[in-house]
Amino acid sequence: MGVAGKGQGWEVDTRTLGTLTVSAQGLGCMGMSEFYGTGDQAEAERTIHRALDLGVTFLDTADMYGPFTNEQLVGSAIAGRRDEVVVATKFGNERGEDGSFRGINGRPEYVRTACDTSLQRLGVEVIDLYYQHRVDTTVPIEETWGALRELVEAGKIRHAGISEAAPETIRRAHAVQPVTAVQTEYSLWTRDPEDDGVLATCAELGIGFVAYSPIGRGFLSGRIRSVDDLAPDDFRRRSPRFQGEAFERNLALVDRVREIADQKGVTPTQLALAWVMAQSERAGSPAGVDRPAVVPIPGTKRVSYLEENAAAADVALDDEDLRRLDEAAPAGAAMGDRYPDMSSVHR
Repeated sequence: MGVAGKGQGWEVDTRTLGTLTVSAQGLGCMGMSEFYGTGDQAEAERTIHRALDLGVTFLDTADMYGPFTNEQLVGSAIAGRRDEVVVATKFGNERGEDGSFRGINGRPEYVRTACDTSLQRLGVEVIDLYYQHRVDTTVPIEETWGALRELVEAGKIRHAGISEAAPETIRRAHAVQPVTAVQTEYSLWTRDPEDDGVLATCAELGIGFVAYSPIGRGFLSGRIRSVDDLAPDDFRRRSPRFQGEAFERNLALVDRVREIADQKGVTPTQLALAWVMAQSERAGSPAGVDRPAVVPIPGTKRVSYLEENAAAADVALDDEDLRRLDEAAPAGAAMGDRYPDMSSVHR
């Protein structure tokens, strides 16, 4: 893992998710349109263009972001550069035009309609990786994934993925249509996939793993020292991990990570990302087969942060670094649930 020179800056290497080759670090585009305060479309497009220049060509969006406007933003930004990009988007969190949340929808007819509208908004003829964003427990997973198989056969999507799914759900989906990637939150303060069987299941089945929020929703950057550092409409203000006693305890975790980063001469953000990328090479069992390819997709809406993130590919971590980080941020160290309502994750 590393970066090669490309003019001024870096060029990120690649990794393979299932049979899909992507940049070893992706770009989460959600915050460019919603959830993390006010967005700036011009700066967002510059950020995407800079990402492509640096070899960060794996772009992640979803129809619900905005809602709907994030796909349009990504489509506008990649116009004329489609061949350089691996576009990933999602369906399943159904929202209205007014932003209202209608529920989780995995019905086959909805899958087909959602795909067609995403293709239109993105301005592309095919979606490279199409995720089921959340699992609809009212619809057998086999029915949802039968629709995804039909979309692959129709040439509308190239690969299918699933987000925040339990191991047995992943297996059932994979039996219908190969699962290329499982996307789940994973970072130094969210290490659940190591213990709940998701990483091991992905490794066993040859499925790639995409880590969203690899910087702990920005918390591991060390830039957030108070809730007042967040915009009034920032969704993190509602997160249990950003409130009260949990916030203070989690700050201690961040400070431990910062200390190690300072000693290595890198930023806490870069160290957090380097740790996630290093998980692909870690062998947690004697057979050394329980870790899939892991690709983080840090989100940002600014060029400066994008460049900081991309440079993490040059941060090498040895066994001693990994040991110290395991001690500084062991599984379960973060206090508080990841979401105010955890009912829709890990189904």
